[in-house]
Amino acid sequence: MAQVSAVSASPAHSFGKPEQAAIRLLAGLGVEGDAHSGTTVKHRSRVRRDPTQPNLRQVHLMHAELHDELAAAGFVVGAGQLGENVTTRGVDLLGLPTGTRLRLGADAVVEVTGLRNPCYQIDDFRPGLLRQVVGRDAGGAIVRKAGVMAIVLVGGEVRPGDAIEVELPAAPHRPLVPV
Repeated sequence: MAQVSAVSASPAHSFGKPEQAAIRLLAGLGVEGDAHSGTTVKHRSRVRRDPTQPNLRQVHLMHAELHDELAAAGFVVGAGQLGENVTTRGVDLLGLPTGTRLRLGADAVVEVTGLRNPCYQIDDFRPGLLRQVVGRDAGGAIVRKAGVMAIVLVGGEVRPGDAIEVELPAAPHRPLVPV
């Protein structure tokens, strides 16, 4: 069963986000009280380039299976420590097409906009970690494993243990690209 395993938020532009008992998603904005909430970009490097860009990164979702994979490689990483708002289990986030809708709990609905493009700060958190979350496939293409980004379509409260329902967009499906 696909479910939320943790939720995290931070009002500061910090690398990690502390776990919470619950978060409230706000339609068109993101996570209430989170530094990345808003209709326009909040990521500092993107704001410097063009502060009027739409915020396609309102909610960061990461699969707990990545934490398991990292632990097996010797990197202990907990929920929220890589900046994610919603940690999931049982959903192949990286395999979803652009535009997939995820119902989180009873009310909230987010739409997946693309892949998170992890940066060098991950190595500041744990040296060597960037190599674990960005790699290359057999054909040499870059593989980004640090979760997906989404916008909030329908607001609501999200808690650990909430069910996740996946609604794929109409075909043809577009693969995820970094946003």
